[in-house]
Amino acid sequence: MDNTFWFDDQQQAYLKNRITSTTRHWLVTGAAGFIGSNLVESLLRLGQSVTGFDNFATGHRFNLDHVAARVGEQWQNFRLIEGDIRDRDACAEAMDGVQIVLHQAALGSVPRSIDDPRTSHDVNVTGFLNIIDAARLAGVESFVYAASSSTYGDEPNLPKVEDRIGNPLSPYAATKLFDEIYADIYRRVYDFGSVGLRYFNVFGPRQDPQGAYAAVIPKWTDRMIEGKEIMINGDGVTSRDFCYVDNAVQANLRAAMAELEGRNEVFNVAVGQQTSLNDLFAMIRGELEGYQVHYDRDPVHGDFRKGDVRHSLAAIDKARDMIGYAPTHTIAEGLTKAMPWYVNEYPAIAKGK
Repeated sequence: MDNTFWFDDQQQAYLKNRITSTTRHWLVTGAAGFIGSNLVESLLRLGQSVTGFDNFATGHRFNLDHVAARVGEQWQNFRLIEGDIRDRDACAEAMDGVQIVLHQAALGSVPRSIDDPRTSHDVNVTGFLNIIDAARLAGVESFVYAASSSTYGDEPNLPKVEDRIGNPLSPYAATKLFDEIYADIYRRVYDFGSVGLRYFNVFGPRQDPQGAYAAVIPKWTDRMIEGKEIMINGDGVTSRDFCYVDNAVQANLRAAMAELEGRNEVFNVAVGQQTSLNDLFAMIRGELEGYQVHYDRDPVHGDFRKGDVRHSLAAIDKARDMIGYAPTHTIAEGLTKAMPWYVNEYPAIAKGK
């Protein structure tokens, strides 16, 4: 994985200068996770002070070790609190001296929530309530949280626009909708503003390909490398708006620095491009050819997965207009940038676990 980041692009210079002009204290919940660890790395590279909060239920210590190796001396500006967002006292402790909160901690995965809806609710709803309330009581300046495109549910129109949602199709989707409701209540009742970021299928380095609930891109890439069978749920025409993690990092930092005057806003975080699962299969296989991985098996098609939406495509106009969000990576560019992690770095880490 190379050392270039989204904020190295000249188009992002203004935001970079705004962040680096002052050292702020940021809290990243879920800091050992996929998106959380990428946020930690970016903030440290920008000269910020960062507290990470994680219980390592789904995050990995090797993600933080990987960040430490990449940022060098800037690692001294990071401290870790090992705790659970379901613990109100731990949430209060994590807010000590914090100015900006980037709340990423959650139990993801639609299938996981169907298998165990109570735990998903406890973490994603009760945990969210604990964090936003602790942030309010601590008087933090900015609160940004990970929302989800699953909130659109059965709303049939494309592209998805923020003010038009349907009924949730899974317990996971319901938990993320609850978070948005609570965020709006905190604005109305306590005058505490926040920004929710509805992620659309984020992928990239430090995303774990292992486990029953692994996301499709790392899972398929790992299985192709191993020469194993690929299962596509349904006919493969199902489509998603895949979003490289640097786009999600940019959205978080832009949202955190936006002057929204205590408002409660929700933004789509995506690219605005639709890719079918069949096309995704071909793209990953093509990328691996460049690493001398020749996957010559056809995918196997299984049943459609419960709780999944058929098609997903985001409108990103609102995020562009209100916080200046502009994705820097398409799915093709993101796959090219992420592939060294999947092919070289993760296998080396996995062997050492």
